[in-house]
Amino acid sequence: MFDIPVVDQQYSSIPPVPKQPSRHSSSSQHTSRSVRSGPNSGSIKKSSGPMPLQPTGLITSGPLGSGPLSSGHRRSSGQLEHTGSGSLSGSVSGSSKALYGSAVTCLTDNAKVGFRVSRVVMWVLTVVVAMGLLIGFFLMVAVKKAVILVAVGGILVPLILGLVWNCVWGRRGLLQFVRRHPDAELREAIDGQYIKVTGVVTCGSIALESSYQRVPRCVFVSTELYEYRGCGGKSAHPKHRFFSWGSRYSEKYVADFYISDLQSGLRAIVKAGNGAKVAPFVKPATIVDVVKENRDLSPDFLRWLSDRKLSSDDRIMCLKEGYIKEGSTVSVMGVVRRHDNVLMIVPPQEPESTGCQWYRCLLPTYVEGIILTCDDEQNSDVVPV
Repeated sequence: MFDIPVVDQQYSSIPPVPKQPSRHSSSSQHTSRSVRSGPNSGSIKKSSGPMPLQPTGLITSGPLGSGPLSSGHRRSSGQLEHTGSGSLSGSVSGSSKALYGSAVTCLTDNAKVGFRVSRVVMWVLTVVVAMGLLIGFFLMVAVKKAVILVAVGGILVPLILGLVWNCVWGRRGLLQFVRRHPDAELREAIDGQYIKVTGVVTCGSIALESSYQRVPRCVFVSTELYEYRGCGGKSAHPKHRFFSWGSRYSEKYVADFYISDLQSGLRAIVKAGNGAKVAPFVKPATIVDVVKENRDLSPDFLRWLSDRKLSSDDRIMCLKEGYIKEGSTVSVMGVVRRHDNVLMIVPPQEPESTGCQWYRCLLPTYVEGIILTCDDEQNSDVVPV
């Protein structure tokens, strides 16, 4: 069946055009001839009645939500409200990257979190340590004294321990920095200012859906499959070490969403989609845990593996999934942009530093993109929207 647009009834009957006096008939015939001699003369036909007017409103055909309003706008209080620049509408499943398009950001290899040390400092430190070791070994062999070697070791060992400490506790120090950072009011935020906003999130033009549990109306979804490699087992990836867990498959997506400031009540759009750099810190929950004692896989898990062409042989696996539902309270750190009365939070141009945390013995940690954090117990804090 073809969808036939329905024209409003106010255009169905139009009064006939009054007949012109006879003295203007020559001019009307001349105008008629000049129009028919144009490039579209074949498409104009003489009709006995007036031409029907075309409706000026939007005509939607097909199922509800498939019209122009579903792509980037929605109707609110009789007006059109822009909800984003995405090209997809409705709730999109997280099972395939092809369903998202360019409007959603894939976070497989996106924002980088780590330390930044100058190459000059590293080269100078390496040369000094190498010279100290050579001189220490020479004096220990020639003079039978290892004073310099002990001094170099006394400097080198604390440096190595400090690097290991920062690698282990660097992520926790970053989260502590985000929690201690004061919240700013969107009403008083200046254009170009790097701020932290805490509030309730709502979906934009695209609502994500978790891959395994099918949780609808999410702004961030994450599904990861881990495998344990024992002695001589199969590796999940080329860099998978023995006796450790390795990531075999990962899906992480985030889209543009709105955040309502808890202090001022204003709402801003967070530009996290369209390939933006985002650093999410959302703790996932273990959904499926496959061990040697429990090899009975559920049909849903087998279907999830087959859809992604993953084998379900004798392996120790663990499926974790995390998400941020609409109505959750989150904290966002980014740069404020004001454009045509639209308040936005965009990723910063340069990586932001947490600064030195001397009481924790932590070096400055640099983060690229928008920082997105959410409480662990998010299901109990969801606000109906």
